[in-house]
Amino acid sequence: MQTSATCCQSPRRQTDAQLLSRLLTLVAQSVSVLTSTNYRSSGCSPVPSYHITQDEGLVCPSADLQSEEEMTQLSVRRWTPKHVAKWLKEEGFCDYVDLLCNKHRLDGTSLLALSEYDLRSPPLELKVLGDIKRLMVSIRKLQKQNIDVLEELGLPYDGHSPTGSGGSLDWLCNGDSGRDCDSTDTAPVGEEYHQYTNGKYKQQMRRLDPEYWKTVLSSVYVVFVFGFTSFVMVIVHERVPDMRTYPPLPDIFLDSVPRIPWAFAMAEACGVILCNIWLLVLLLHKHRSILLRRMCSLMGTVFMLRCITMFVTSLSVPGQHLQCSGKMYGDMWAKLQRAVAIWSGFGMTLTGVHTCGDYMFSGHTVVLTMLNFFVTEYTPRSWNFIHTLSWVLNLFGIFFILAAHEHYSIDVFIAFYITTRLFLYYHTLANTRAYQQSRRARIWFPMFSFFECNVNGPVPNEYCWPFSRPAVMRRLIG
Repeated sequence: MQTSATCCQSPRRQTDAQLLSRLLTLVAQSVSVLTSTNYRSSGCSPVPSYHITQDEGLVCPSADLQSEEEMTQLSVRRWTPKHVAKWLKEEGFCDYVDLLCNKHRLDGTSLLALSEYDLRSPPLELKVLGDIKRLMVSIRKLQKQNIDVLEELGLPYDGHSPTGSGGSLDWLCNGDSGRDCDSTDTAPVGEEYHQYTNGKYKQQMRRLDPEYWKTVLSSVYVVFVFGFTSFVMVIVHERVPDMRTYPPLPDIFLDSVPRIPWAFAMAEACGVILCNIWLLVLLLHKHRSILLRRMCSLMGTVFMLRCITMFVTSLSVPGQHLQCSGKMYGDMWAKLQRAVAIWSGFGMTLTGVHTCGDYMFSGHTVVLTMLNFFVTEYTPRSWNFIHTLSWVLNLFGIFFILAAHEHYSIDVFIAFYITTRLFLYYHTLANTRAYQQSRRARIWFPMFSFFECNVNGPVPNEYCWPFSRPAVMRRLIG
């Protein structure tokens, strides 16, 4: 009886298993049909289908899913346009498969390098903003998963994709155009971008035009300013206060530190050493024309300001050792001769030039500080010895000026402050191009706008020979 009962129950169990298998098959087919219908309405192919095994009753992925797994295992760098097309379909961008893959043959490498600016600008020119943003989100996810590939390709990645987007054109002073990019992402690869406070980017290809004629003009400007300064020094010497009526003003440093007679000569020696270092850097720098133009414009502007300050206010002589008295040179010709003597001797006591009354502010401090900042700015950061030597010469030169009691402490402090601020302001504007194309910049910084309008971004520290190497050197070096 038990055997017959068992034999009777076995067909029932088989029938129940078959019914369950058929039910699971119908459910899977229904899900597949519904998903295929939804994707056809959006123009995309259906998702990978599933089938039911009759032997084990398990739901297994079809061949399409297996090919998808193979594609994910394949490096993005080896993707072909077909792989990119499949990726676009999976992300829901079937409308752009023909444009990106068939027409423009986008492969895996170019997909990683794709930017929002590329999508907006020709030849792609996508028009739907939502699709652009969603596509960039998908690309960012792909880039995040392939950071090592980006590093191999030399494409930067800092949490955002290297993207930008097109916008209105901004014409530069030479007639070229820069593009404003309405994007909060990182600037596109291989291009120089400036980010404004509102997140916009201004696309500008790096330009470092030497513009030798502007360099010559800046040299003429600084030579004229030095000549004018020499003439003002002659006028100031005539108006120097009488030491018996106006004794030296109280000064904390001068009253505390005894005078060192040879200190001023040492200060000028520090300046000569710094000048030689700067001339060597200038001679070997690849962009020497831009550097010389900046040096001349800054030096001329500071000394023009010095002409105003020392002419407006005449300070009393800072030390009793200075035998200064008002000296009348007579006619204009005598004044011009004295001005030429000061100009040709660079205003240095080492060349036999002695002046009085030109105290506010210290010209020696200006030269020392300006040379120091130019040497440290236009040499690599790894040149620690040169930078340390430059700062030591600058600071020791300032100390020697005060130790010689040739200037008041306020003269040196104001000279150092004005020189450093003007240098930093100028280079900040030049490196970031902030307000460069604005009307405010043309009004308040006309010379800066004129000299720097065709220099985009920081000047790289690159070096080369200023002339062709001699035959002997070519044989030795190769």
